[in-house]
Amino acid sequence: MRDDRERLRDILEAIERIEKYALLGRAKFDADELIQTWILHHIQVIGEACRGLSEEFRSVHPEFPWNRIIGMRNVLVHRYFGIDRDLVWVVVESNLPALKDQVREFLRDQT
Repeated sequence: MRDDRERLRDILEAIERIEKYALLGRAKFDADELIQTWILHHIQVIGEACRGLSEEFRSVHPEFPWNRIIGMRNVLVHRYFGIDRDLVWVVVESNLPALKDQVREFLRDQT
């Protein structure tokens, strides 16, 4: 079983994979189904990693928006044809950089 630190590293890895294609911009995201699929998949990975964190860890660290992240994963997994690309792009541009910083800071403080 993966521990909380491993799951946090999974989150960082997924964010970095998203960033690789998000750098191409919103127009490329809108135009390329493979990039959309890549980004959506890795957002799901982030949600799954958060869902797998121990309940204790999540409750001790309320500064992370766990429920929102897991909720986004659930929407992406269960609403195949109802995914709002505008919302996904907001997550990519606004939410993921902050999450990346928070996770990095936490991991750095724990070493």
